[in-house]
Amino acid sequence: MFNAVDIERADREIDRFIERRHQETNGEQRHIEAVWKASTRRERDKRRRENAAAWYGHHEHMRALHSSLAAEHEARALLGQS
Repeated sequence: MFNAVDIERADREIDRFIERRHQETNGEQRHIEAVWKASTRRERDKRRRENAAAWYGHHEHMRALHSSLAAEHEARALLGQS
């Protein structure tokens, strides 16, 4: 049968296996988390750039609209129209 030395050795091997697998799994999880964070950061930055461009477009449109209205009112004032 098995003696105490064999059982102790088997226990140590099992413990080493469990510890090694735990470390491998943690390493994989850290890698997956790092990849996920990088992907999320890229998406967030892309969305911020798109939003900034959209706001710029909106404000540029409003600037052009108000410039046009100002020019129209100036022309009316010069002609004495209301």
